[in-house]
Amino acid sequence: MGTAGGASAGIRAPGRAAIAARTLRRDRWWVYPLITFTVLALFVAYATYAALANRDYYADPYLSPFYSPCLSTHCGAVPGSHGAPHLGWFGTWWIITPAVIVLIFPLGFRLTCYYYRKAYYRSWWLAPPACAVPEPHRRYSGETRFPLLLQNVHRYFLYAALVFNVILTWDAVIAFDFRGRVGMGLGSLVLVVNAVLLWLYTLSCHSCRHVVGGRLNNFAKHPVRYRAWTWVSRINPYHGRFAWASLVWVALADGYVRLVAGGVIRDPRFF
Repeated sequence: MGTAGGASAGIRAPGRAAIAARTLRRDRWWVYPLITFTVLALFVAYATYAALANRDYYADPYLSPFYSPCLSTHCGAVPGSHGAPHLGWFGTWWIITPAVIVLIFPLGFRLTCYYYRKAYYRSWWLAPPACAVPEPHRRYSGETRFPLLLQNVHRYFLYAALVFNVILTWDAVIAFDFRGRVGMGLGSLVLVVNAVLLWLYTLSCHSCRHVVGGRLNNFAKHPVRYRAWTWVSRINPYHGRFAWASLVWVALADGYVRLVAGGVIRDPRFF
């Protein structure tokens, strides 16, 4: 009787997925890693295209977040535009696009992010795909070997991300400057939301929380850091939501600027 009961309710019971022969879970545990894999794959594909396209990333006064800060002299090279702020260190840059250099830092921050590690470990590497579901890998070395050893530089990418957030915030400010006149278009709001989401994602980071309030034995002696730590701790539980929202929105922001710059759509002006 024990054998029959085990056969009907065990891992070989009818109704289980083929891959579930190694787990007793009956729920749709595979939905989360599947959705995560799909969203990340779409973002990687789009970001790769946008970074290599090297065109349609500036529509006066909007600059795509993928190309900010603009390292090329092409920014503002639009007939009738008053020119976007840029550094122009690499001139016209014909070997690789400036976006490839720019994206190293924000993507490095996301790739080493604690939340995104969970996301792509489960969805891309199936390590493991879900709780109580064995992973297909026979050996496990954790993050002690290359390339996963580079996950330890996450804090330094955090510092770089903060610098880029300041730059993107400035881009959002000048998105209200229409040839010397203050105005507001839909693109202005798109870049403002992009900057806000990136700040929320970055400041809610676990490393940011440690930088702000870590290694303190007595909060009473550090009231400023305590207040900052308290605020960061309040938004820290929503770090995963900010991670997804900022990821999707930064792609939408680039797409919007690209469509306006390419003449596909017109930017609605509110005033």
